[in-house]
Amino acid sequence: MAPVAVVARSTGAVAVGFTIFVSLALTYFICDRHTKKNKKKKKKKKSKKGLVDAIGNTPLIRINSLSDATGCQILGKCEFLNPGGSVKDRVALQIIQEALESGQLRPGGIVTEGSAGSTAISIATVAPAFGCKAHVVIPDDAAIEKSQILEALGATVERVRPVSITHKDHFVNIARRRASQANEFALKNRNSQSNGKEDTEKINGYESDGYNHSSVFPLDCQGGFFADQFENLANFRAHYEGTGPEIWDQTNGKLDAFVAAAGTGGTVAGVSRFLQEKNPNVKCFLVDPPGSGLFNKVTRGVMYTKEEAEGRRLKNPFDTITEGIGINRITRNFGMAELDGAFRGTDRDAVEMARFLLKNDGLFLGSSSAMNCVGAVRVAQAIGPGHTIVTILCDSGMRHLSKFYNAEYLSKLGLTPKATGLEFLGIK
Repeated sequence: MAPVAVVARSTGAVAVGFTIFVSLALTYFICDRHTKKNKKKKKKKKSKKGLVDAIGNTPLIRINSLSDATGCQILGKCEFLNPGGSVKDRVALQIIQEALESGQLRPGGIVTEGSAGSTAISIATVAPAFGCKAHVVIPDDAAIEKSQILEALGATVERVRPVSITHKDHFVNIARRRASQANEFALKNRNSQSNGKEDTEKINGYESDGYNHSSVFPLDCQGGFFADQFENLANFRAHYEGTGPEIWDQTNGKLDAFVAAAGTGGTVAGVSRFLQEKNPNVKCFLVDPPGSGLFNKVTRGVMYTKEEAEGRRLKNPFDTITEGIGINRITRNFGMAELDGAFRGTDRDAVEMARFLLKNDGLFLGSSSAMNCVGAVRVAQAIGPGHTIVTILCDSGMRHLSKFYNAEYLSKLGLTPKATGLEFLGIK
């Protein structure tokens, strides 16, 4: 009987040992997998390679006050968290990268642009990362802090009187000329250094027109490139390839509507086209400020009302205090948009919305961001509760202090905010 007992004890010991071995193996396997997963996660969180890598992938947040008031999930894409402080960082990056790749711009060159502010600031932010400089022409009715920021960033700034886009001295047309002048200047410098042996040489695809430009450009200038944010489809592509896909991923494709205002039209065009290609049931809308003709174009197919078409429209009326949005022509970028409708917003709507969001959500937003939020509420009212609506929070209020957040300025225009809630949009 003794041998049997020994065998039994041995068998039990083997069984216990096997159990311990299996447990240790499983523990090791689970820990190893967990470690590998953590390593993979850590790889995803690797540090960014400079300023350029930090552009995009901005958070999408729930705007609590507007969501609670409308019964919809109203989400804002926080573009003010880009390095240059606005959605235009995406555009500046795309334009400069494409220009360098095509040879239209070379390191040491000058990027010129006519801008009400945000795109100019983004170009001045991004250009140095590629060894380039910025020359900006800005209307002198834009908030003064925008010019101050541009100068601090090292850009050359020209402030000019606002005139019609058809006028040769419209800020966009001046910026276009400055690019040609920079090319002329660089070409003459190159020719003088080669003792005139290459006087027919081109630079950045530009050939001398023989005009002797007095220049504000540095001696080492490698020519100029006009960014042309209104007509350059790199603007559209920045949002079709970046902002739109990000919104789709961040909502897991579960959104019902998108709304934004338009200046160049790149954002609303790129995002709307991408979203509707992913799901044709996603409704996309424009919100348009006073003085802009885009609302008429989207809803009626014509840019002007009958009265405006008959010549009663002023050439340079006081239109809106919102900056960077609203326009009276169809740009190449806006022409790419896929829109289901449009809403009008007023200056008072924008002013009241900005103060409401600051008070209730702690969101300190610029004028175009406030108008976009007005549009989001209008969409919610139109399609009803239970839907998810996305808009763009273009920039913060930091570059709107002298006008949009200036009590004296608003008072002169009869726009002193008075609302206690959202009653200005018909919500009690």
